[in-house]
Amino acid sequence: MRVVILGCGRVGARLALALDAEGHEVSIIDRNPDAFRRFLTEDFKGQAIVGVGIDEDVLRRAGLDGADVFVAATNLDNVNAMAGQIAQHIFHVPKVIARMYDPFRDELYKAVGLTTVCPTTVGARRIKEMLDARWRQAEAGG
Repeated sequence: MRVVILGCGRVGARLALALDAEGHEVSIIDRNPDAFRRFLTEDFKGQAIVGVGIDEDVLRRAGLDGADVFVAATNLDNVNAMAGQIAQHIFHVPKVIARMYDPFRDELYKAVGLTTVCPTTVGARRIKEMLDARWRQAEAGG
């Protein structure tokens, strides 16, 4: 599988390393060259591209033309949404996922057909589930 990831922070790098270790062809883009040294290990065999992830030339250099998956995982919701839409509508990547921190933006972009993941919503939901389980346990006398 050919995967292009935008954002070489903790999430993007961890995903790149995991997919690379599974034998996938991975390119990762970040505007900060230091991010690659900070977050990728020496055994990463993929391609690291320095550039802005909404620049079509940068996306082409990363191999988005033939990619199966594009993941936008920067810490900027608007950049992730724009890059995701470019991947969908210009490069016709079959699977596009964009990280959204803002739950409002998450719902907005889902409504226009972008697949998103919102760590804010996922985290709050998981904490609530843990609290509910604790309360049920307390009510049951445990």
